[in-house]
Amino acid sequence: MKVDIFNMEGKKLREIELPAKVFEAPINIDLMHQAYIRQMANARLGTHDTKTRSEVSGGGRKPWKQKGTGRARQGSTRAAQWVGGGRIHTPHPRSYEQRMPKKMRQAALRSALSAKASEAGIVVVEDFNFEEPKTKFMADALNNLVGDASALVLMPEKDQAYENVVRSSNNIGDAKILLAGYVNIRDVLGYDKVILPLKTLDVLAAYLG
Repeated sequence: MKVDIFNMEGKKLREIELPAKVFEAPINIDLMHQAYIRQMANARLGTHDTKTRSEVSGGGRKPWKQKGTGRARQGSTRAAQWVGGGRIHTPHPRSYEQRMPKKMRQAALRSALSAKASEAGIVVVEDFNFEEPKTKFMADALNNLVGDASALVLMPEKDQAYENVVRSSNNIGDAKILLAGYVNIRDVLGYDKVILPLKTLDVLAAYLG
């Protein structure tokens, strides 16, 4: 698949052939869904907790004798049917972690990137860098490259260029900067366009190819 290469001003420079293994893979919707659900589940903390009757304060002695009062028998005022009592069948700390083999995760990413490429959602730039971190530079670059669409920018490595781009995008809500090594199914599918500097293509090809 051939795509255009742009500069930061949005001008076409030349064409490039995208790595076929990464951007022309079979699109497997079920696999992408499984990977997305796994990522969302693994992001859950699972720290929710409620108290059982043995954990709430109060109670103590039996509220009244077992027989002869005409009332239902009760063992403690901290039982679930009492106001202020414990809770049953309610959440307790647990792990929501789901496992997925690495090859399946990589296949899901290839599928997502291929889907983006088929919808003209991949934007390749020769270089993505600013002389200094400034929001205006980032806003202008995004407007030149993707217009009003939301954008995920995958940077090749954590260097000064990465730092400048991250700081320039802090006040831009519809853009996210991510290292290519941390590419994930949620972000790829969650943004309209994926901006790839040329060096990022090599990183993706090495990781997913």
